[in-house]
Amino acid sequence: MLERFKPRAEDQVVVKEKPLRTTVKAIFERLNCPPEDAEVAADALLSSDLRGVESHGVSNMLREYVRGYMDGQINPRPQIKVLRETPSTATIDADRGVGVITGPRCMQIAIQKAEQVGMGVVTAQNGGHLGMLAYHAMLALPHDMIGVCMGSATYGASVLPTWAREPRMGTNPIAIAVPAGKEAPFVFDVATSAVAGNKITLAKRVGALMEPGWVSDEQGNPIMEEAMLPQKYFGLPLGGTRELGSHKGYGLSVMVGIMSSVLSGAGLYPKTPRPPGHGAGYYNHYFAAYKIDAFTPVDQFKEQMDDYLRTLRTTPPAPGHERVFYAGLPEAEDERERRAHGIALHKEVIQWFRDICGELSIPFILV
Repeated sequence: MLERFKPRAEDQVVVKEKPLRTTVKAIFERLNCPPEDAEVAADALLSSDLRGVESHGVSNMLREYVRGYMDGQINPRPQIKVLRETPSTATIDADRGVGVITGPRCMQIAIQKAEQVGMGVVTAQNGGHLGMLAYHAMLALPHDMIGVCMGSATYGASVLPTWAREPRMGTNPIAIAVPAGKEAPFVFDVATSAVAGNKITLAKRVGALMEPGWVSDEQGNPIMEEAMLPQKYFGLPLGGTRELGSHKGYGLSVMVGIMSSVLSGAGLYPKTPRPPGHGAGYYNHYFAAYKIDAFTPVDQFKEQMDDYLRTLRTTPPAPGHERVFYAGLPEAEDERERRAHGIALHKEVIQWFRDICGELSIPFILV
């Protein structure tokens, strides 16, 4: 994650993983989630923070989930229902459950199908925010499978099509996780907009400027200089402008919407505001698992992946840069560092934890 999104040193409070995990799990349990679901939700959020993806960890998403549970928009005890099924596919109704709980269930169904027939695809409608999509895709890695996850929203829109003045897409992220042998897995997780919406939330918290081509003004004109976030703005597709390739981000975003919302049967209504009571049940998702040995021997695949990834990370860097990365390598390094030394949270986030722990009668043990 870019340095601009991280809290300044004077605003950081370092928290160890164990008390943070314990506190997050306790919050979900207080909100009427079963203990096993609370544990999964805490693991999904902590995985984000450990891997340096603070935009989708406890700083931003936990408070959104708490608000959704308290408002009655998120179902704390979802009973997912299979709407359609074949040996390799399923369509799921997620029963307004938050995605960090229902997403792993859907991914496990895809993995089970892949074990039987080589690959499994699950679409899910009527669900909640997934958190970091890579978390769900990575569930396939221990099974020697490639995992894929995508997500979009049924109602509302925040991102402009190329040359448009009204938004028609969400940030529509996509993730893929691929196992390797000795190298860190390839884990690619991005919004199809120029910048993820949750990173804008981080930028507001730390007072960071927007890069050129991230957002437009209210008329749809791309803002092409570094600037503070305007009061009213729209997101731009990946690329920012047509000249810089925004038609590619636009097309990828539409693809994610089709595979997540249309294929799941939920449909897309970007001009319709989100109806009351649909805080959780307006996200739709796509999960896929590919069993490697259904295509090629696993050992050979991992050896080839290692060679490929090693070639990428040992590429000579351009002047002014220390090294070349591939997707998933910085996150794996962050995870090792943060498990050993703790997670740096903004002091405002610590105060939020202090307040919510007091409100829910949970011991405050973070600092």
